[in-house]
Amino acid sequence: MSSGRDETTRYRAHFAAWNEIVRAREPAWMRAQREAAFARFEALGFPTTRQEEWRFTNIAPLLRTSFRVATAPASPFEDDWLAPYRAWGAHHLVFANGHFVGEVPTNGHPPGCFARGIRALLQEAPHLVEPYLRRPVEELSHAFIALNAAFLTDGAFVRIPRGAVVREPIHLLFLALGQGEPMVVHPRNVIVAEENSQATIIESYVSLDDRLHFTNAVTEIIVGENAVVQHYKVQRESRAAFHMAAVRIVQARMANVRDFSLALGAALARTDITAILEGEGAECTLNGFYWVRDQQLVDHHTVIEHVAPHGTSREFYKGILDDAARGVFDGTILVRPGAQKTDARQVNKNLLLSTEALVNTNPRLQILADDVKCSHGATIGHLDEDALFYCRARGLDAEMARELLTYAFASDILQEIAFEPLRRRIGEWVLMEWPEGELLTEML
Repeated sequence: MSSGRDETTRYRAHFAAWNEIVRAREPAWMRAQREAAFARFEALGFPTTRQEEWRFTNIAPLLRTSFRVATAPASPFEDDWLAPYRAWGAHHLVFANGHFVGEVPTNGHPPGCFARGIRALLQEAPHLVEPYLRRPVEELSHAFIALNAAFLTDGAFVRIPRGAVVREPIHLLFLALGQGEPMVVHPRNVIVAEENSQATIIESYVSLDDRLHFTNAVTEIIVGENAVVQHYKVQRESRAAFHMAAVRIVQARMANVRDFSLALGAALARTDITAILEGEGAECTLNGFYWVRDQQLVDHHTVIEHVAPHGTSREFYKGILDDAARGVFDGTILVRPGAQKTDARQVNKNLLLSTEALVNTNPRLQILADDVKCSHGATIGHLDEDALFYCRARGLDAEMARELLTYAFASDILQEIAFEPLRRRIGEWVLMEWPEGELLTEML
């Protein structure tokens, strides 16, 4: 393959055209931010397998395709899009091809809870988003994050006011609708939970057809003192799609965050998650589940950075890989010198259902303090033959026994999903992928 740096040249013309379209509708600081971000993208170049952070994730298939920035769909909103999610009782913000197209609110949100599309805010009230979008380019740590900042199309800005308890989840639904030639969307989400607030945020990325497309998403979550946030990222895009995402979480004193990443779709999917526990006594849980087959590749890179004392973190990721699928888990717990009394634990477990499947797992600890309690571990294995025999001896056929034990492997991590309608829905998605899924659903 040609070098990632050489591949950036094709984006120059795209950026010039895109910048010309949006510049008249944006404040001067946003235009300057875009230009600085694109310069950063060119300086970084696309990553290659010669770089340690990307050595198991070859993005050559993505670079072989020329994507154009998606335009807003002709049909602004269709009620059927929300049909699978109506039972959630959520406040829905709907984006089609990266553009905000509709909102279906609930009556349960407290006064002051604010949720809008970033594109509209850049035109109507840019001061609300400027502190979060106007950042030093050095914070754009790799090419895809820089590309997102340069081509930012739309996204959600959510602010939970001080002391508010939002009982219904806020659902950010990103739908990909085919537009003929391959398209790319660059969603940018900002979630701000002020002190003593509570909220549940669900990000869903879904394809409505099997066409090739590219999603390049960035989400920032700022959690104030004593605030509680549950965040779910659900990726169910088509197996022809490419998905790159970055999630950055910053926590103040005694803040509590539970993050769950689900990856079922896309030909190539990578999610980078960074959680920074800046305040004393902050708690963070990163959970994840990935299930891939055929020739899918899924990659999770996580960093939990303990900056202040008395922080607690838990990380538990599980993966199931079948056929010739590939998986990557790279997790780092970093304990800074001042973060005494840190309590951190990290586990990654993988189940391989075929001899062709492969996973590379690398849990790591970097401890720069001397009064901490930290542990990490990883496992890779196959279905237990004795357990399979036990199931067969009780009347299950080979396929049913295999699926039952596979689901049992996944069930404990799925139980970590606190929002019951989402937990039930994900369980159904997993089960119905199997030949005996309908019968297994009835059994369970």
